[in-house]
This record gives sequence, C-alpha cells and structure tokens, in this order.
Amino acid sequence: MMESTFHGIIAFALLAGMLLLGSILRNRIGLFRNSLAPASMIGGMLGFTLLSFELIPGFKASDFETLTFHFFTLSFMSLCLTGKSKDASLSGGSVVRGGLWLTLIWTISLGLQGVIGYLVISGYDAMTGAGISEWLGAIVTHGFTQGPGQALTYGGIWEKEYGIENAAQVGLIYASLGFLVAFLVGVPMANNFIRRGLNANKASNIDEQFKSGFYNGAQVPSSGRMVSHPANLDSLAYHLGLLAVAYLITYVWLSFMQVQIKDFSAGGVNLSVLFSYNLFFLHGLAVCVVMRLVIDRCGLSHRVDDETLKRITGSSIDFMVVGTLMSIQFAVLYALLTPILLVTVTVTLVTLIGCLYFGRLSGALGPERAITAFGCCCGSTGTGLLLLRMMDADFSTSVPKELAFFNLAIIFTTFHILFFFAPIVPSLGGWNYLMVFAGTALFFLACIPLLMNFRASTTPSPLTRIKESCK
Repeated sequence: MMESTFHGIIAFALLAGMLLLGSILRNRIGLFRNSLAPASMIGGMLGFTLLSFELIPGFKASDFETLTFHFFTLSFMSLCLTGKSKDASLSGGSVVRGGLWLTLIWTISLGLQGVIGYLVISGYDAMTGAGISEWLGAIVTHGFTQGPGQALTYGGIWEKEYGIENAAQVGLIYASLGFLVAFLVGVPMANNFIRRGLNANKASNIDEQFKSGFYNGAQVPSSGRMVSHPANLDSLAYHLGLLAVAYLITYVWLSFMQVQIKDFSAGGVNLSVLFSYNLFFLHGLAVCVVMRLVIDRCGLSHRVDDETLKRITGSSIDFMVVGTLMSIQFAVLYALLTPILLVTVTVTLVTLIGCLYFGRLSGALGPERAITAFGCCCGSTGTGLLLLRMMDADFSTSVPKELAFFNLAIIFTTFHILFFFAPIVPSLGGWNYLMVFAGTALFFLACIPLLMNFRASTTPSPLTRIKESCK
C-alpha cells in the first residue's frame, strides 16, 4: 500500500538532488563558476541528460510536469503575499507602469516572433524548394514566449485538426531552444549589467561568493525573522500555512466558477477556459493580492515576514527551473534542423534588440526590465524571474511585482490571439495570419509613446523634489 505513494515523493527528491548536485558543480567547476550558470540550470540539464539516456530507472520526463506546474504557481503566489519594499531607492516608480512596460514588450514579441518564424520558413522554402510548412515557423512564438506547455497544446491542435505534420514536436524543440537561449544569452547580459554597476540592488555584485554560489561563514546574511514562537509553530510552517490557505481559496473559487460558466461562450469562444485549472496561478495571484491587502488593512503586517516569503519564492523558482528542464523531451527532427536553427537565431536577435531598446526607454530599473523581459520572451516567466534574481538577489526592487502584474495584464492584451486565433492559425491563411500577428505587434508598438508620456506625467518636477527635500 505505502509503496505506491513513493513515486511522487521520489520525483521531488530527484529535483532536490539535482539542485544539490548543480550547486556543487557550480562551486567546483571553473567553467560553471565563471559563467555564473545557476545551479537550477546545471542540475536541470544533468537531470535531463540522465532521463534522456534512461539512467533513472522508473522515471520519465512526464513525472516532473505536475511538480513544475505547482512550483511555478507557488513562486508567484508567495511573491504577491510579500509586502512592498521599504527601501524607496530600489523602487522603479509605479508597479503598474513598470508592469505595463513588461506587458507591451512581451505582447509585441508574441506577434513579431510569429511573423518572423513564418517569413523565415517561407524564405527558406523559396531558396531551397524544401516545401516545409510555414506554420512550423509560426509556432516558434508559442515555444519561445510561452514555453513547452503551450507549444504542445497549439502544435497538437494544428497537427490533429489541420494536418500540420510534426507541429507539436517542432513546438517542443523551439521551447527547449528558447529556454537554453534565455540562459546562454541572458546570463552574460546580466553579468555585463552587474559589472557595469547598472543594477539598482547593489546587494547583487560579482564577488567570489557570487561566483562560488556559497557564502563564507563570516558573511552570511540574515534570511528572515521569526514570527511565530517555535514552541507553538515553526515560522516557516506558519508562512507555508498562509500560502496553503490561498491555495484552498483559489481551488474552491475555480471549482465554483467552472460549474457556473460551464459551456458558456461568447463570440464562439468558450469562456470556461478562463477558469481552467491550467490558469490556477493567475487566479492565485489575485487571491494573494487580496489577502495581503486585508492583512495590511487589519494592521497584521507584523505577523508576516517578507524575507521568509522571498525565500519561499526563490526556492520555488529553483525547483521550477530544474523541473522544467527535466520535463522536456528533445524530439530532434534532423531533417528540419537547419530551418529550425535559422528561425531560432533570427528570433533571438530581434528579441534581444527589442528588449534592450524598450528596457532603456522604460527609465529607472531599465536593465532589470530588459533582462526580465528577455527571459520571458525566450523561455518563460520563471526564466525571467531567474535572470532577474542575478541582478536583484533578494527581490528588493519593484520589478518582481511588476512581473506579477504583467502575468495578469497579458491575458487582456493577447486574449484575441491566445484564446481565439492561436488554436485556428492554419485555417487563417498566410495573409490573414500576418495581419493578426503583425497588427498586434504594431498596435502595441504604437502604445509605447503613450506609456512614455505616462512616465513623464508621474515623475515629480525638479521644483517638487526640492520642496520635498526641504521638508
């Protein structure tokens, strides 16, 4: 009886073990240490390799998907329970404004990557006569900006309903390559920002402890304060209990709404998908925001330790990244390797240039937004958080909360694509497809000047700053 319960626990133990091995390899191997590769990436790649060669008996990639999903959810819910930073010098202004910058960058990238992928494959066909479906290029945007889950979802629909051969497998390849690109390009970019002193959180600096991945005994920082007396309840268990309450509320809410909105559609779109358990983290974010507001309004903020919540967020990200890599199966299609690499390189270059440019326009915390946006546009939201953590080690800036707002906002800016057009893309035809995706990118590109004006209108005038400084 008990034997059957061990499979999931051992899967979790394998994730933890790979993180431990990754941290040791980072500490001991100069290449990893100097490249600043995070332990989660090293451990994840090690786990992926062991699974690929079937060196972990009884386990396969799919065994880690559920754990990865819940650690992703937990990372953002704990982040939204965390209070606002008390260090005003680390704030980039309005969380909404910063979140809108991330939202516009990602939305523009979603449309532009799809157009680039479609056009690159079309050009490749014209030059070689290969006859590859352009939709195998278009699906790059779902692999890069959304990750393996959405790439599999849309690719599977295109394959089953519209006969686009290998769409799901190619989508997985793009997702895997996008994830690797996010680190191969993003880690050196973050490294460069830190060396130039462009990061706002100066706690993140490249010293020997940063490189080795471990603190020296005499320089270990505090990781939080005790809230509950250990004779009553351990403080970590107390904070996990807060998150458990948020989980339960979210689960009950989704279960209730699924019954109420079952089979309800508007404009041919089944709205019940908005209350799917796959979107648990989005509803969980809202629940945690409300919970934190109630806690603060009731004067109970002293009963919540933000540093402990940050440690839960950071740990969840580590488990999520290693789990994601161990969940991916590389289905290498040798016949399509050249066009896939062409699409990947082109999309990466355009995305990198766009993130750097728009990050600079966003003002304070521009480097943090650029690196975070690049991670999100090439891997996943979790990848963006991991790259951000290199520049903002303890999540003290406002960018992590901007990222939480971003995850809600993109539902509205890309609703027409993700919930209506994406599943039926092959039926649109080339010109209609380009109009929808390019039109989306151009529309939100035109919104950039409006956001810059919003930035200017919310920036205090020099006279105002002088008056405030004299008070």
